[in-house]
Amino acid sequence: MAAPIVHNRDIEFEYGRVDRLSPLIRRVICRNPGPFTYTGTGTYIVGNGRVAVIDPGPALDAHLDAIVAALGPDEEIGHILITHTHSDHSPGAAPLKARVGAPTYGYGPHGLVGPDDPDDKVDFSAYISAEERATYEKEHADLDPALKREGPDLAFVPDERVGDGDVIADAAGGWTLEAVFTPGHCSNHLSFALREENVLFPGDHVMAWATSVVGPPDGSMTDYLASLRKLLPRTETRYWPSHGPAVEDPGSYVRSFLAHREEREAQILAFFGERPARIADLVPTMYAAYDKRLWYPAAASVYAHVLGMVGDGRLGVDGGGDPKLTSTYRRG
Repeated sequence: MAAPIVHNRDIEFEYGRVDRLSPLIRRVICRNPGPFTYTGTGTYIVGNGRVAVIDPGPALDAHLDAIVAALGPDEEIGHILITHTHSDHSPGAAPLKARVGAPTYGYGPHGLVGPDDPDDKVDFSAYISAEERATYEKEHADLDPALKREGPDLAFVPDERVGDGDVIADAAGGWTLEAVFTPGHCSNHLSFALREENVLFPGDHVMAWATSVVGPPDGSMTDYLASLRKLLPRTETRYWPSHGPAVEDPGSYVRSFLAHREEREAQILAFFGERPARIADLVPTMYAAYDKRLWYPAAASVYAHVLGMVGDGRLGVDGGGDPKLTSTYRRG
């Protein structure tokens, strides 16, 4: 059995406050906390003078006000960078651009969106007690329910498309960012390496507080694992993810993520090797210790694993047909 991932959930912050993290990095955390976003989306301001903004978050006026207020009197935003097109990362790009006139940068628009098939959904509501449901409803009850969900942002199209290895720099601002294409969590996911400080902004690809959700059809476990391996030879000494605190000793941490995913695959193979079963049968056992609200995205990540294993022949659909979230699977 692989050693458990040692997460770090300790972060000191106040909503709307700008925190200086290093000579070139500031962060403002958006007030959109929840089971998917932790304390909220961390928006990074990179450089001094003419700065870049990474992930302006949802289109919340109070958060955009805080980003602009974080600038000094002689500073301006010259670039708006997006790691990926999820609703807690990119919708703020358009209104921020309208305020400051800066172009937006990203890999491209959102990728595949699955059909809304009412017959291909998992339902864990029977496992959630009335007491648990009441607790969930009270948590962040004053927030817009839309802020508590992670979904695709289909409206964002970058002004400038950025690919793997592309460099965005501003000599006046004192910063150089290298784009690192890291699909998996999302098909258009980019990380950005700040060369001057040898750190990485990995978006949602690698986070200290939790593992990443990988939800098909846009998310791919095969891509996600390849993107984790892609980081191993890199030399960055710290990661600044878009949710939660920094990742220290990132090489060891990424290796623990890979070991975790390999162990999950072994558990999935063992479960479906006993008898034909569904993903909805597996999740309550595999994720029994987790917040039950997270069982739904957990099912998506299991499905992503399963698709990869169907693709390489380790699993098959019982009775044939296309692999779906609700299909019955057996050992290949």
